Amino acid sequence: MLPYLRLGPFLLQLPGLALLIGVWIGLSLAEKEAKRINLRSDNIYNLVFYGLVSGLVGARLAYAARYASVYLENPLSLFALNANTLSIWEGLLVGLLVSTIYAQRKGMPLKLTLDALAPGLAVFMVFFGIGHLLSGDAFGAPTRLPWSVYLWNEYRHPSQVYEILAALGVFYLLWKQPPGERGSGSNFLWLIALSAAARLFLEAFRGDSLLWLGGLRAAQVISLGIMLAALWGMRSFQPKERSENQ
Repeated sequence: MLPYLRLGPFLLQLPGLALLIGVWIGLSLAEKEAKRINLRSDNIYNLVFYGLVSGLVGARLAYAARYASVYLENPLSLFALNANTLSIWEGLLVGLLVSTIYAQRKGMPLKLTLDALAPGLAVFMVFFGIGHLLSGDAFGAPTRLPWSVYLWNEYRHPSQVYEILAALGVFYLLWKQPPGERGSGSNFLWLIALSAAARLFLEAFRGDSLLWLGGLRAAQVISLGIMLAALWGMRSFQPKERSENQ
């Protein structure tokens, strides 16, 4: 695990750097996919850019509102490069809202747009796992196996490596051999379904799981629901001819 890299007087946060690289590569792939399915790549770039910026601003402002007294004493702390001072869910909602408004104003077709974004999101999930590996988050359950890693005073499953390998598999499938027809929107839903299935399976090897009543792992229950919803949604994304034949 390597959360920081010292460069003279500066500390470089490597997990955050991994996420930035993932965004950059993912955006490049999304633009390529947009061209492949005859969608304007500049619209995809702007959609992602505006969504990310507004999402980050919204996440920081929502966090600041929650701890208003602290930020009123030191307003410059609003600009601190600290991912721990972000309200993730509020940021996601703001980013999604801004992206939706932009897509509607540009008249971007929903299904084409979702499929253009799918490979980029898939490769971002790879770097999301790399970020976990660097930070030590999402650590594995204690075990004694030849490939165990020593972390937090225990030999554990290398759950972050499992996460990266699963994400690589999903990305390869979507980029090289997409299971759905390109531009139909189904490949985006395949990304959601496969990622949720991977989390459903890999959560069993995690050592930081949130448990609900009865010992159920919260992430597995949520992942199962997301996977089933994505699979159900594929029916509405099928071409009309195929749906009528079925």
